[in-house]
Amino acid sequence: MTPGVAVWLTIALAVVAANLPFLNERLLLVGPRRAPKAFGWRLLEWLLLGAAAMGVGVALESHLGQRSPQGWEFYAAWVCLLATLAFPGFVWRYLRRG
Repeated sequence: MTPGVAVWLTIALAVVAANLPFLNERLLLVGPRRAPKAFGWRLLEWLLLGAAAMGVGVALESHLGQRSPQGWEFYAAWVCLLATLAFPGFVWRYLRRG
């Protein structure tokens, strides 16, 4: 796998992971269906799926070569990126007119 493919795969996975909690009514994507799922559950799922997407990115980076050490700035930027990528799902769930 080339580095370019790994980057685009990680970005695509992050987009899906950021929006999936707002488009799904199941708890943690596999649990029982809740009609109005609370925002706290959606936030927890968003964080867990974001961590999973980051884990895939770290695994791909390790597979391609030496993994770079990350400081707290990287993780803060990752959370901001996930918040930006989650905007379409958030708008779809909470801001569109019914």
